[in-house]
Amino acid sequence: MSGLTHLDSQGHARMVDVGGKAPTQRVAIAGGRIAMSPAALAAIRDGEVPKGDVLATARIAGIMAAKKTAELIALCHPLALDSVTVDFALTEIGVEVTATATLTGKTGVEMEALTAASIALLTVYDMAKAIDKGMVIEHVRLIEKRGGKSGDWKAAE
Repeated sequence: MSGLTHLDSQGHARMVDVGGKAPTQRVAIAGGRIAMSPAALAAIRDGEVPKGDVLATARIAGIMAAKKTAELIALCHPLALDSVTVDFALTEIGVEVTATATLTGKTGVEMEALTAASIALLTVYDMAKAIDKGMVIEHVRLIEKRGGKSGDWKAAE
């Protein structure tokens, strides 16, 4: 079982001990998109979704989710985030989200950025499902991470 950081010597799940690591500045950027019907996209763009402002609600949900990542993902460390941003772009087929999480700490923020992006997209779905139940959430992924022992990383375009 050696080499697997989340297992102890008996093969039991454990949270990785980061106590001896030095705090460093860390940044993670995640993204994804939700494809939808032209009617749903127009309603979001024009502020005509019956439940209210879709993107404002999704932004708040994404930020809240990043702060709760350790409660949602097994073995994640609870982190004191420095900042979380959730941004949207309307495209021809739907909405793209980019979530950025930062902190100065002993472990990375990739899961927080991914959680923010995922929950933001799920919130878009929830807000607009009365218009289009066939929306598709796709391509949720880590785009970039900076800092930490493993260094910087960027997804291939």
